[in-house]
Parts: sequence; structure tokens; C-alpha cells
Amino acid sequence: MAYVPRLKQEYNDKVVSALTEEFSYSNIMQVPRLQKIVLSRGVGAAVADKKLIDHAVDELTMITGQKAVSTISKKDVASFKLRKGMPIGAKVTLRGERMYEFLDRFITSALPRVRDFNGIKATGFDGRGNYNLGITEQIIFPEIDIDKVNKISGMDITFVTSASTDKEAKSLLTELGLPFKKN
Repeated sequence: MAYVPRLKQEYNDKVVSALTEEFSYSNIMQVPRLQKIVLSRGVGAAVADKKLIDHAVDELTMITGQKAVSTISKKDVASFKLRKGMPIGAKVTLRGERMYEFLDRFITSALPRVRDFNGIKATGFDGRGNYNLGITEQIIFPEIDIDKVNKISGMDITFVTSASTDKEAKSLLTELGLPFKKN
């Protein structure tokens, strides 16, 4: 028997039936699902110090368990002393088993470590069923050793779903376990 992540099993067993009941889908393939999770991090100070990009890539790799890549600037910005093609950030895209594993660790171990946490905002939806979330400190992840962090910085997490509306996407993410704030 092959290994199946806990959240993927829960999606197949409970979430599909709950969403089918809520939105009355006629076919199981109409039920929205999580397609990918993208973690991205801009490193503005990398214009002066190239090693900061390597630190950002290493931290994202430790957090996700998948090799992160550096992102490069698309155009020149003279006021920021930025040239086209310079590394300016880091990102990693998770799909499949790693995506469900990351989401499980994010919900169960990282979010409870946020200071004064009382839920995530439900205002990060983009109108097409995707959700964006900003994190202010990377040290909420247990994989990061606080003693080895040279600078505390945040990152953006994007949940890309196959849902066509924000309501469907919010229901999907709520069923998967993301703790949204109560209005």
C-alpha cells in the first residue's frame, strides 16, 4: 500500500462529500481541489548583498522540503539601483504529495506558533478562487533554527484552487483546515 498524506485522504473521504452537499455538484469532478501552493519571498536588500538570496533559497528549501529557485528582476529600476536580470527573491511551487504535507504542517504546527493568533483573514481571495496569505516571520516554521536566522523576514503563500468562485474556494480551504477569522 502506497503512502497517502493525511490531508489528501481527508479530502477524498470527507471534503468531497461535504462540498458536494453544500454546492450540490452533479459530478464528483466538479468539486474544487487544491492545485498548488506557491511560497514566494522578496529580498529587497539583495541588490547590495547577493548572499541574502542564498539564505532565502535555503530557508524556503528547509521549510518545504523541495528546492527553491531564485527569481530575477524583469526590468531596470534606477531608484532602487536594480538592473534587469539581478536576483531579487526566491520561490517554490508545491504540488501533489508535498503540497498536502506542507499544508498539514502549516496548519498543525506553524500557524499555532504565530503570536496573538486568532485566525487568518478571509480577505485574501482574488475573485477567481485563489487565496493569498502573508506571513511576517519565517520563524513560525519549526524547520527553521532561530539561532541560524540572520534576518527575520516574511513571505507570501498562495493557494491555487480549481474553484471558480471565492465562496467555493473558502469552503474548500475551511474544510481542509485553514482557520479563518469569524466575522
